[in-house]
Amino acid sequence: MKTVFVLNGPNLNRLGSREPEIYGNQTLAQIAKALDAQGSALGVSIDFRQTNSESELVGWLHEATDSGSDVILNPAAFTHYSYAVRDAAAELTSRGSKLIEVHLSNPHAREDFRRTSVISPIATGVIAGFGAASYSLALSQLALG
Repeated sequence: MKTVFVLNGPNLNRLGSREPEIYGNQTLAQIAKALDAQGSALGVSIDFRQTNSESELVGWLHEATDSGSDVILNPAAFTHYSYAVRDAAAELTSRGSKLIEVHLSNPHAREDFRRTSVISPIATGVIAGFGAASYSLALSQLALG
């Protein structure tokens, strides 16, 4: 069974209580449960993780690279400045795995500093602005492609 890593960056552990008018009311645990059910229906195993640590996220991207797994990545604040995360993601895609960058909100409709992503140029695709459905759309694409 194919495994898809779903990797989440800083502050996403606060979903459901942090700015629900922007990020919605679903918790990360609820998103993980829904993706696990979707993955089962699609014949895909989900490895769902969240960290507030840049180095831990980089290590997980290395793990996905070494296992040849595709990744759904919500880099959160690391989107805008983490060249370490970008370089780890670039290695993943250069070895043939797919990486879909996801965001709950639409960064282009928010503050100027959120409009720059160091991840997007090396991502296979970007899905943003659909709330928790951004993850579901990404998983559907990876399962079908």
